[in-house]
Amino acid sequence: MRLYLSSFRIGDHPDRLLGLLGAGPGEIAVIANAMDSAPAEVRRAGVELEMSALAGLGFRPRELDLREFFDRPGGEVDSVLAAFPAVWVRGGNAFVLRYAMARSGADAALIARLREDSIVYAGYSAGACVLAPSLGGLELCDVPRHVTETWGGEPVWDGLGILDHAFVPHVDSPGHHETELCGRVAEHYRANGTPHRTLRDGQVLLIDGDEAGIKAGII
Repeated sequence: MRLYLSSFRIGDHPDRLLGLLGAGPGEIAVIANAMDSAPAEVRRAGVELEMSALAGLGFRPRELDLREFFDRPGGEVDSVLAAFPAVWVRGGNAFVLRYAMARSGADAALIARLREDSIVYAGYSAGACVLAPSLGGLELCDVPRHVTETWGGEPVWDGLGILDHAFVPHVDSPGHHETELCGRVAEHYRANGTPHRTLRDGQVLLIDGDEAGIKAGII
């Protein structure tokens, strides 16, 4: 299993992301559905920002919009994902992203690909948070009702369960507007005995087979 999970944006260890691929940068699917509840122009600008950053590392990024696979026969998104050796899942609202993954079938497809180690999963903030066993606690920083307001459906509270702990980004990161809210999430997890990791912006949780640890960056 290969994961590159950053607190914010690419983080301070892009060399380790490239190292997970072995063959060097190639095509990478960009999943930006965590921004689906944002105005269209804001979402579009967010996608372009990710595309530019990844292209700067030598990748050939292409958006994989999970909305195109809503309520379509199972396996379609899996077939499209099969063409990519890596996926980049950007931040935004974790509940909105998780709903899109569930309704498109991307959750099952990604879990299968990760378990067979045929894809690198990389991303930040919400893109990492959805890998936890549960999204419980994230309502302190993200708004679950945005799922209903956007699609009329109910939020999905189960995470993908790839990680055995919660992921809390932006902690002790004074330059980020959500650092206080994420600090409250971490406090909630500590008070309830929920296993979790906290990351400052710049830090990355890197998992490569048996290797797991927080790679500290310069804030």
